[in-house]
Amino acid sequence: MIHTLVQSAFQTGCLSVASEGLIRQVLSIGGYKAADLEVLEKLYSAVDAGVIKREAPGAVEMPLQRLRSVAQRR
Repeated sequence: MIHTLVQSAFQTGCLSVASEGLIRQVLSIGGYKAADLEVLEKLYSAVDAGVIKREAPGAVEMPLQRLRSVAQRR
């Protein structure tokens, strides 16, 4: 699911509030793989660079380091 949401953001150039919420939900329940974290890294780098715009106001918060350590323990 994360892969599809990230792909959509790259296709549209926009990370919607709904997609961002779904990504957070999947991450919170641990429904992701290490490969998902790699695509999320690319997504948030693109957001930081301004390549992809966010619908949601404010800064994006993405604790990738913590998630990576959890994924490696699985």
